[in-house]
Amino acid sequence: MSPSDGRDGPKVWIDMANSPHPLLFAPIARRLEQLGAEIVVTYRDHAQTAELTLERWPAATLVGDPSPPGRARKAAAIAGRVTHLARWAWRERPNVAISHNSYAQILAARSLWVPSVTAMDYEYQPANHVAFRAADRILLPEAVPLDVVKRQGAKARKVTRYRGLKEEVYLADFEPDRDILERLGVERPPGGAVVVARSAPAGAAYHPDENPILDGCLRALSARSDVVTVALARHAWQRESLRGLGLERLVVPDGAIDARSLLFAADAFVGAGGTMSREAALLGLPAWSAFSGERPAVDEWLEREGRLHELTDPRQLEAIAPRRDPGADLERIEGEGARIRDVFVEAVVGAADATAAAGSPRRI
Repeated sequence: MSPSDGRDGPKVWIDMANSPHPLLFAPIARRLEQLGAEIVVTYRDHAQTAELTLERWPAATLVGDPSPPGRARKAAAIAGRVTHLARWAWRERPNVAISHNSYAQILAARSLWVPSVTAMDYEYQPANHVAFRAADRILLPEAVPLDVVKRQGAKARKVTRYRGLKEEVYLADFEPDRDILERLGVERPPGGAVVVARSAPAGAAYHPDENPILDGCLRALSARSDVVTVALARHAWQRESLRGLGLERLVVPDGAIDARSLLFAADAFVGAGGTMSREAALLGLPAWSAFSGERPAVDEWLEREGRLHELTDPRQLEAIAPRRDPGADLERIEGEGARIRDVFVEAVVGAADATAAAGSPRRI
């Protein structure tokens, strides 16, 4: 399928289940639309997912509440969301579904015989066993070990591997806001550094608890007169907890912000794991991550590259200083991001075309 072939493209259903997903799928959706596809979007009310989705797709449909605590309650919530998504898809009649391991979407699509494409980059997510078996195509970074995902149902015929990380797709898709610090009311200390901190992915099935080392790191940074820290929380209760530390040099913004521009402007990153750790590393920041769960292979790959450091002691942050380099190589990231974006696009188009050519029965 090409922009000039004159034929109608597939109706592509994208489900946003977590905060990074709207950023990831925005450039993918634009490319699919250039190729003639129609995009329909659902989203879950979780962390900043709703706000970030509606900024890009105002007509998107809300399906699902915030993730509850406990695995049993999470499973029940997913089961309920499967039902609601299936009803929605029955009405919308998509030709293909894609997500970053939205288990509810994948199961809903399978119940209606809609082909589904999933991407994933964390091999220790318990629900991979469900998603990989139910999905028709699976996109994985080369860093993820094949032997692990094979045991989770990722058969070789389903898997496409790509070089690099998914974060490069949307890091290639922004113009830095050079005034981001001023917009947030953050004043860089004279001759000092701005540090971005990110709270843990608390509430996720793969992450046990908030890592206490992060509070110690924030206290150590606040004790320095040459450092100001901007802490980005995933949930309202995390924002309140951060503010409750009473740290003089800690800024805690409300709601979703342009985190990519903030990282571009900052001098270092400290986090409790998750996507922003990789974003910071890819943008060339000195980055430390204190992840409490099983460490992802993609993070270990970045560590071997010297771009990410495992955080085990606040004293490691004594080395933080103003950056001397001019910032990220956005031109290089743009090229890498476009290459990975096209892997996603080709998988979606291929899944839709294969189903159409086979004349497979579909319940909708």
